[in-house]
Amino acid sequence: MAVLRGIEAGEIDLAFRTWTKPAARTGGSQTTPIGMLAIELVELVDPTDITDDDARRSGAASADALRAELAKRSGDVYRICFRLAGQDPRIALRETDDLSAAELGTVTKKLERLDRSSTTGPWTRATLELIRTHPERRAGDLAEMVGRERDPFKLDVRKLKGLGLTESLLVGYRISPRGEAVLRALAADDQ
Repeated sequence: MAVLRGIEAGEIDLAFRTWTKPAARTGGSQTTPIGMLAIELVELVDPTDITDDDARRSGAASADALRAELAKRSGDVYRICFRLAGQDPRIALRETDDLSAAELGTVTKKLERLDRSSTTGPWTRATLELIRTHPERRAGDLAEMVGRERDPFKLDVRKLKGLGLTESLLVGYRISPRGEAVLRALAADDQ
């Protein structure tokens, strides 16, 4: 959170990562709790070229401290230049609960596609209902309730979040207004 606050304040605009292959690309973006980051440059660097100013711009105390941290992992060192590009688009999406028939159809098709491609069988509606019934519960607790492993369960919830149907909290999740609207529509279809 300290790094995110630094990004939000405009004090941090660099990151350094040790990767066997780059996990970000120039021109890409990353969603964070404070908003969207625009990835302006990803470049391979020699750790000895990292300056104290670079380190401070990445939130580290010094170049030596940053190099020591990077040396803990194997791979090449990459410098990532980024900027805060705006609010997370999922925030506005999840607040939209007045869905047209076309929007509802699009969301329903995406949920059906997620269910079809799952190795564990249909899960989207059950997971939405579970989160609605148990808001602010830890992912591990929710996963256990449905007999799933925590990490795959969390990945699935992220897919629902990407559709604007759930919201991540400090602990657990809750259904968004959009998610409530979708569940109401699915229940109406059952009748």
